[in-house]
Amino acid sequence: MEAFMEFVISDWMFVWLAVIIVTIVIEIITVGLTSIWLTGGALAALFVCLLGGHWGLQLAVFFIVTFVLLYFTRPWALKYLESRKTATNYEETIGKTVRITEAVDNRMGQGKADYNGMEWTARAKDDDTTFAVDEQAIVSGVQGVKLILEKIQ
Repeated sequence: MEAFMEFVISDWMFVWLAVIIVTIVIEIITVGLTSIWLTGGALAALFVCLLGGHWGLQLAVFFIVTFVLLYFTRPWALKYLESRKTATNYEETIGKTVRITEAVDNRMGQGKADYNGMEWTARAKDDDTTFAVDEQAIVSGVQGVKLILEKIQ
C-alpha cells in the first residue's frame, strides 16, 4: 500500500506544471476558451508523471486527453458562450438619418449625433465637412462606437 502512494518526482513534473501555469494564464488573459483543453491534458500527464509513467506515456496521455477534451467539449462550450452574446445590430444605422446634438468637426475632434434616442460619437466622412447642432445627416458607416456621417443630398 505504501508503494502505491509514493509519487515520483522528475523533470517532467516541472514541465507539466509549467504548461498548466502558462495555459491558465493564457486562458485568463484571453477569456475565450483558447487553452483550457491543453491545461486538462497537462494535468492528466502530470498525474501519469507523479505515478512514475514513462515520458512517452506522459506525452501520449497529454495529446489524447487534450484531443478528447477539445473534440467533445469545445462545440458545447462555444454554443454556450455564443448564446450569451448580445447582438448590437449597429449595421441598421447605416443609411439612416440622424440629428446632430453637438457640432461635428473632425479637426476639433468633436461631435455627437442622436439615433433612436441614443447619443453616439459622430465624425464626418470627410475632414473638410462639418455639421451644426440640430442639422440632419446620413450615416455612411460605423467605426467602433462612432457614426461616420455625410451631408444629406
